[in-house]
Amino acid sequence: MKNFTAVSDIESLQEIIKKALYIKENPLGENEKGKGKTIGLVFLNSSLRTRLSSQIAAQNLGLNVLTLNAAQEAWNLEFADGAVMNGDTVEHIKDAIEVLNQYCDIIAVRCFAGMKSKEDDVNESILSQFEKHAKVPVISLESATRHPLQSLADCITITENWKEERKPKVVLTWAPHIKPIAQAVGNSFTEWMQEMDVDFVITNPEGYDLDINFTKDTPVIHNQDEALKDADFIYVKNWSSFDEYATMPEVQDNWMLTGEKLAKTNNGKVMHCLPVRRNVELSDEVMDSENSIIYQQAKNRIFSAQAVFSEILDEINSDK
Repeated sequence: MKNFTAVSDIESLQEIIKKALYIKENPLGENEKGKGKTIGLVFLNSSLRTRLSSQIAAQNLGLNVLTLNAAQEAWNLEFADGAVMNGDTVEHIKDAIEVLNQYCDIIAVRCFAGMKSKEDDVNESILSQFEKHAKVPVISLESATRHPLQSLADCITITENWKEERKPKVVLTWAPHIKPIAQAVGNSFTEWMQEMDVDFVITNPEGYDLDINFTKDTPVIHNQDEALKDADFIYVKNWSSFDEYATMPEVQDNWMLTGEKLAKTNNGKVMHCLPVRRNVELSDEVMDSENSIIYQQAKNRIFSAQAVFSEILDEINSDK
């Protein structure tokens, strides 16, 4: 694994899940693997779980950790090639990345969709610059279109909570929100579920279908009650329209996950990447119920990150 930005970057999903679960039982088992090496965690957006879980994972491996909240602590960055920098931007992103190359053995970056240009977001205008200019491995801590470490944590959590022989039914359900939200988590979860041995369906209102390049042949059901029937896992997440990019088409029905809706499932386990807007996306009754495995997901963010960091370190060490 030279970089980690999507499920396609790993050789075997089942093997990395197995590794993460082993790490969970013995988190300090490789506490000198990163000795003498530095990971730079670059945040262009707000973070709680991603920042803290990545720091813990890196420290568990003995890595030096540099954390840069670039939007608040660094110079205003310019991202456009050929820009005449006579305005508010002070440092070009390729110069900043070249400096990070000098300081870091691994660069991990978090950047959100700009939600202004569909083309820029689909083409990963920021993450692609790190991939282009970095001379060390690049890890995505979330990007405009994907959230791979979250999705790996989701796969770990489902594996922990499913012991039956049959395939579990996993439903990704759209939820309401007060503002337009990017499709990254929904896209990413969809990609990773397509690699899992599960029966996977997506449910969302008309006008909120995800990019077909991610959903592919996954069934998309526009009736939430129908989709939730017999579900074993329910992943709750909002996203804005992809076709009418970054807009919020009107939705007549109530899509918030409630106890009444949960009763239609097979005593389904409820998942969410957090942060969650309680009583908008899902009710307190559901969030605080025994069916919720949301905090377990959050804890597993440590072990998804640590498994990936460990694999990257193996690649670095093998090159020497």
